[in-house]
Amino acid sequence: MKKIYLLAVVMFTAFSVQAQDVVKFSPLDASPVDISYFPNRSVKFKKTDTPNPVVKVLYSRPSVKGRVIFGDIVKYGEIWRIGANENTEIKFFKAVTIGGKNIPAGYYSLFAIPEKDKWTIIINKELDMWGGYAYDESKDVVRVSVPVKPVSDVIEALSIAFTTQGNVANLVIGWDKTTVELPITVK
Repeated sequence: MKKIYLLAVVMFTAFSVQAQDVVKFSPLDASPVDISYFPNRSVKFKKTDTPNPVVKVLYSRPSVKGRVIFGDIVKYGEIWRIGANENTEIKFFKAVTIGGKNIPAGYYSLFAIPEKDKWTIIINKELDMWGGYAYDESKDVVRVSVPVKPVSDVIEALSIAFTTQGNVANLVIGWDKTTVELPITVK
């Protein structure tokens, strides 16, 4: 009888170990996630650093891959999550002003409605969405119209960075042959 119990314990253990071996991990995403900070390098690198980030943008970076992006993949006049996969999220570590509107510190979503010559950039309260499919305009915090600035060289992967002019951080979005800048006034 002891042998049967011992055999049962050994078999159970073997199945348990084998069950753990069948975990399927996702392959690398075609649009990897990236983070952009303002000011640049404002995170802690060493124990002695005192980070002072103002804005953090978390986004996925789709690539052009020879496709027509604006007007085709990203439709003109339609809501776009600015990236791929989950919607782009923006965190303000302190209160800022965008388009004349004061925005309290916190997490928000970043959307756009691209047009050929201008984009409407949208800061929205809703988080944790896949794309713009469940976008709710009633949760918009601010909408700002910004001009399109064409560039001559293709920006292969969607990119977000910041430039500075005094107390204004320009959130620069670039992809394909298009860039736009959203001025964010830091208080």
